[in-house]
Amino acid sequence: GLIEGVHVSGMSFFDAYDPDLTDPRKASMTLEDMLTMRSGIDWNEMISYDDATNSCIQMEASDEWVPFVLDHPMREDPGTVFDYNSGVSVLLGKIVEFATGQRVDRWAEERLFNPIGITDYYWKTTPAGEVDTEGGLYLSAHSLARIGYLFLQGGVWDGEQIVSQEWVEASTAPTLPDIRPDNGRQDTGYGYQWWVPQHQDGRAVIFNGNGYGGQFLQVVPELDIVVVFNSWDIHDAPARSTFAALQERILPAVR
Repeated sequence: GLIEGVHVSGMSFFDAYDPDLTDPRKASMTLEDMLTMRSGIDWNEMISYDDATNSCIQMEASDEWVPFVLDHPMREDPGTVFDYNSGVSVLLGKIVEFATGQRVDRWAEERLFNPIGITDYYWKTTPAGEVDTEGGLYLSAHSLARIGYLFLQGGVWDGEQIVSQEWVEASTAPTLPDIRPDNGRQDTGYGYQWWVPQHQDGRAVIFNGNGYGGQFLQVVPELDIVVVFNSWDIHDAPARSTFAALQERILPAVR
């Protein structure tokens, strides 16, 4: 209830940073546009992270991550084109702080980690002391599985509703059914920061939290399965290989 909904303006939370809103497209960006990686911001991350022109690498090399993202110009109308943007995930973490009055790591500890038994974690901070919500959370495989199990159970843990069922369903649904509609085939879908590699009738058949280098949380509600891969492989397309392991080995064995 601290944020009215996903259709509020994303930039409305950043008045203290005085972002340049002369481009009306930036002012019109909603939380849902940000959650679904359709911010419209001119961002270059769909390339190797070894490439110095990668916008995420440039952000991580900067002293002030939030202004770095806010100062980027727009390229598309918000809500129209999927363009993976780790900077937007940084902004979302800051929005949680503005809305709750607590840093996102403290809020998560109180409202999520403690209630489901995650007691040991490390969350990296930026040079400016912001919480790194684009890739800085370190969890054990079992702790990551707890988050998957919470969502598998509709947000309930030991009989207590930790995350609303409405949010679980909305965030894991394929709001964007196909991230690459122009390639001539059905591709992976995307929800609110969740990947949805398989879906049917607007609901996720499988939903994933895909992390850099081989950290993967995969949830298959129909079969009551949570799968966690914990690895480090940045060169051999780990997203494809781990999903193939789920599809070709684990699911057939269970079925």
